[in-house]
Amino acid sequence: MSVQTKDIRNIVLLGHSGSGKTSFAETMLFESKAIGRRGNVESGSTVSDYTNIEQDKGTSLFSALLHAKWRNCKINILDTPGSDDFVGEVVSSMKVADTALMLLNSANGVEVGTELVWEYVQNFNTPAIFVINQIDHEKSDFEATLEQAKQRFGSKVLPVQYPLDQGKGFTTIVDALRMTMYVFNEDGGKPEKVAIPETEMGRAQAMHNALVEAAAENDESLMEKFFEEGTLNEDELASGLTMALAQELIYPVFCASGLENKGSGRIMGFLKDIAPSPADRPEAKLEDGSTLKCDVDGPPTMFIYKTLSEPQVGQVSYFKVYAGDVKSGAELVCDRNIERITQVYESNGKQRTNVNQLVAGDLGATVKLKFATTNDTLTEKGKSHQIEKITFPDPRIRSAVVPPSKAEMEKLMKALHQIETEDPTLIVEQSPQLKQTILHGQGQLHLDLVKYRIEKVNNIQLGFEKPRIPYRETITRQADDSYRHKKQSGGSGQFAEVHMRIEPYYEGMPDPNGLTVRKTMIEDLEWGGKLAFYWCIVGGSIDSKYINAIKKGIMQKMENGPLTGSYCQDIRVCIYDGKMHPVDSNDMAFMIASAQVFKNAFEQAGPQVLEPIYEMEILCSDSVMGDVMGDLQGRRAMIQGMDADGHYQKITAKVPLSELYKYSSTLRSITQGRAKFKRKFSEFTQVTPDIQKNLVRNFQSELQEV
Repeated sequence: MSVQTKDIRNIVLLGHSGSGKTSFAETMLFESKAIGRRGNVESGSTVSDYTNIEQDKGTSLFSALLHAKWRNCKINILDTPGSDDFVGEVVSSMKVADTALMLLNSANGVEVGTELVWEYVQNFNTPAIFVINQIDHEKSDFEATLEQAKQRFGSKVLPVQYPLDQGKGFTTIVDALRMTMYVFNEDGGKPEKVAIPETEMGRAQAMHNALVEAAAENDESLMEKFFEEGTLNEDELASGLTMALAQELIYPVFCASGLENKGSGRIMGFLKDIAPSPADRPEAKLEDGSTLKCDVDGPPTMFIYKTLSEPQVGQVSYFKVYAGDVKSGAELVCDRNIERITQVYESNGKQRTNVNQLVAGDLGATVKLKFATTNDTLTEKGKSHQIEKITFPDPRIRSAVVPPSKAEMEKLMKALHQIETEDPTLIVEQSPQLKQTILHGQGQLHLDLVKYRIEKVNNIQLGFEKPRIPYRETITRQADDSYRHKKQSGGSGQFAEVHMRIEPYYEGMPDPNGLTVRKTMIEDLEWGGKLAFYWCIVGGSIDSKYINAIKKGIMQKMENGPLTGSYCQDIRVCIYDGKMHPVDSNDMAFMIASAQVFKNAFEQAGPQVLEPIYEMEILCSDSVMGDVMGDLQGRRAMIQGMDADGHYQKITAKVPLSELYKYSSTLRSITQGRAKFKRKFSEFTQVTPDIQKNLVRNFQSELQEV
């Protein structure tokens, strides 16, 4: 029989690379006897880093689902990568977690990766517990790390413990919540409980009082008891802290050495006693705006937060049961498709144990679903509720795929789309404008992982090259022109004459001077911007039946602009005169005529190339800020602002996309990996005359080569 919802704890391990998440997870499994011996990252023997590439690279690249049983409580552990190149793994794990365990490296303090992931903790309104890890490091500085955490995350940060002898030879933790001291032997494990020495009693008591006040603060009965007696008993304290943690009113701080197995048991005990169960968290939001209660008696509902393709296994789907229970053999519905859940598994990395069912709140895995993938909800027949989907971050870098042989291209695209299905932070774009296949990802490490998987799993060589830029073309002034298309080559010929005015388009502009508007069509273009098409023919010089043909000819030319072959946008076209022939005029003739007159008028109307501009936000330390600024200025950046963000500096700038190739690698190099960035599309702006001249010249050279 599976565990009850109230006894489940879903924990996500978060932190900067090198904070020790994987080692800490390994220690939790060992301490709970889920495994018989501890592996280590260096030898590639940990439970969570089980893929070949993680073992080759010696770092976490995927999230891993683990679980430990601790005193009748099931703790589901989601170990996540520390590099923000794999932030999608973090976001999907946070979607289904109920408590965040934030690991801080005691030697390095609060690092930039922790700063970034904290944004997601707040966005998901996830209760958080801090673990200052690696207390055994020779450069450990618990006090400095605690102070940084308070400065960055506020007064809610409350220490529960502190080390008495940090650094090499670390053995002792003072616990102010239980007012006892834990002394570990050299191998770690279960500590000896001893009295706190008199020399430490003052500090421990002050920390204890702060915890008692925090526990009592939001419960009137506890507050009255606290004022009357000056303290709370163990049950009252636990009740108050449970409420305070669940409402994100406190962020308790523990200390540990994951590598030496010192402190993990106490933290698991706190998770069992104080951390919220899935039933204690707010009801799940649904796509239609309503909510779903985490209740085993509710309608069976499971949400897939992650999919991964494994050799010899196929697609593995990781899910959370949001209501009811999920049994082996159950038939559930996903977008009107019936999925049969052949098997339900509990997971410890690649080791999966078949179970009969998982109840509301639990995490598990299944295999070989036919239709459902990441972000899909499966429910019982007759129910249509959908769990609110995960919003993944926008890509931050782009690279073009070097096209392989024609025979391999089809295999490559199939493999890329398979990875794209598993990883929503990867976008595969086949651009007809750029004539390239573009991969959009979170960073160079992200794309390198894609390359590794394609080459190792699919045996296809994958290369990258600089992607072309999706420029746009527009005009800056009015121009009028006409064109006659006449062709006679035996039999019926072709004839069409079109008189056209083009001018820059903007919202709310007045009707054209001197023309009578008969029909107006404002079209939103697929690539952005607008085409305003005005039919101003008076007297029937061109029959209205040719409107669509004329508009189609214009659109064909707008998809391949005269300057650089880029898309055209924000143009008003007025057709005000022309001629037709009763026999030789047809749709094709008017398409050809309108395309040519549009091209001629465009070249007279002050044509302008526009380039995409991205808004950048870079987070870095004071020490590298000058280097980061210098690099941005070399990229034609317009600095928008500089602000302090905790003990980091935040730079905002607008940078042309053409200057951002390999920016991820450059930033990592000049800051030794201690800076992070994000970007989003801002606008198209005019390029300078010299850049436009070069772009036009290069385009003409390409046409001549063809």
